[in-house]
Amino acid sequence: MYALNFYSPLVADQLRSGRKSATIRLGDKSGKYKKGMVVRVLCGVRFSPREHVFDAVIDKVEVKTLGELSPREIEHDNPEIRRTDEMGNFLGQLYNREVGADDLVTVIRFSQIMSGPVVPGFRENEIF
Repeated sequence: MYALNFYSPLVADQLRSGRKSATIRLGDKSGKYKKGMVVRVLCGVRFSPREHVFDAVIDKVEVKTLGELSPREIEHDNPEIRRTDEMGNFLGQLYNREVGADDLVTVIRFSQIMSGPVVPGFRENEIF
């Protein structure tokens, strides 16, 4: 089974609340991730235990340059960022290199797989 791993524990909260429904990865990842795949969504650093947040289905995989990203695509990855230059700085920190507008990125949109009946607008971890 494939996984989408996120390093920051803050991301786990964004994932659970539905504020994060995409990931933007540096480079062309279309050979690894395909529409319809089921993946485990995990949080944790390399060589350490990871938290299983949920399973998800990949809805869309799109390769484009960083400069072609829309503010909405960026927001689905990181609700705190809207501009491509900010996303470039963010990716540069993750990948430890300069990231410019001409660099290829892969936008991976995903949806949480819920257990039991799905009620529109309801999040599994909501408390009433």
